[in-house]
Amino acid sequence: MTPVLPTLAQEAAAAAGASPWPCGALAPWACDPACSRGRRHPEAPAPTRNPFQRDRDRVIHSTAFRRLVYKTQVFLNHEGDLFRTRLTHSLEVAQLGRSIARALGLHEDLVEAIALAHDLGHTPFGHAGQDALNACLLGQEGPWAAEPRGPDEPHGGFEHNLQSLRVVDELEERYPEFDGLNLCFETREGILKHCSHANAEWLEAREPGGVGARFLRGESPSLEAQLANVADEIAYNAHDIDDGVRSGLLTLEQLEQVELFDIHRREALAQHPHLTGRRLLYEAIRRMLSAQVYDVIAATRAVLHATGVCSVADVRAQPPLLGFSPSMREASARLKRFLLVNLYRHPQVMQTTARARQVVADLYRAYCADPARLPGLRRRAGLSLRRQVADHIAGMTDRYAIREHERLSGQRLFA
Repeated sequence: MTPVLPTLAQEAAAAAGASPWPCGALAPWACDPACSRGRRHPEAPAPTRNPFQRDRDRVIHSTAFRRLVYKTQVFLNHEGDLFRTRLTHSLEVAQLGRSIARALGLHEDLVEAIALAHDLGHTPFGHAGQDALNACLLGQEGPWAAEPRGPDEPHGGFEHNLQSLRVVDELEERYPEFDGLNLCFETREGILKHCSHANAEWLEAREPGGVGARFLRGESPSLEAQLANVADEIAYNAHDIDDGVRSGLLTLEQLEQVELFDIHRREALAQHPHLTGRRLLYEAIRRMLSAQVYDVIAATRAVLHATGVCSVADVRAQPPLLGFSPSMREASARLKRFLLVNLYRHPQVMQTTARARQVVADLYRAYCADPARLPGLRRRAGLSLRRQVADHIAGMTDRYAIREHERLSGQRLFA
């Protein structure tokens, strides 16, 4: 099949920075809702919404989405009202994703649905909680350690991407005909951006040719899924700089070491010599975000043109096509290394995350030792007790986990 390439007028629009695709038109490499692989449980189409719009709306109205407002990004929920949460992060990812999708002729509603759902499976306390819960499940501590794994539960450990998929497939309880939200294949595929081989095999056994298959075949997901992943990286790098400075753990002087930030700080000062403090920070971050967005658009257009892809099937057969140029990828990697050393491993953050891990581990042990202490436990067939305990803890907000830990242990680890 001959690639459907932009016309000369569309190429001129692209060169000027605009989208080469007419407003609302899809490029040939975009996911078309009319060609969706559908839902696990067939449903009649909605009269006014395409399937991807419907997915986005279901995510927004879900219980798990509302909980994100009290789940940590870097700083715990009680540490300040203006730090990012999983909810505000997801909104920022969706905004960046839609902007890039429009320029590349991708389906904006699908990108938004994936972006809003990608963190639904995160535990309280961010990666600290996830690491603690993973260690507990791998160690299988307590009197229920010998209980065999149920057929409906993943292999050992805890993967937050897989947990996000389980939230939308099974754990949400909203509809009379099925568990979960019954989202389209394309949305579910984007949510599962990483998966271990063992869990991919487990998914494939339950759903042959489904969302686990690409990990076994070495295929790529849709460009919309690739975009949500890149928008996630752009968003958290930018807002972690903002939150780091707001917390006092990072300074503008330290950030001068980071070329990706400092080049835009200097540009802002050249244009606005009077800028200082937060206005300078915000302007530098705004320019940095714009530079990364435009880089992704330009680099991806070049790769799509060079490879000649003309369908979603072509995209799946290629290595990932959507992303930064090599120079921007390296600049972004240097920024991430800076944040790892100076923010994520800051002694104050490490002290807090150590307490967070203790809360999660103590809750897991307490519930496994005495399931009666778990509020409203209804044993589900096909799942071991330890997996149900993990599901319950993963669904907690930061503040609920802190209160529950204090109730069960009598300890107050957080002021």
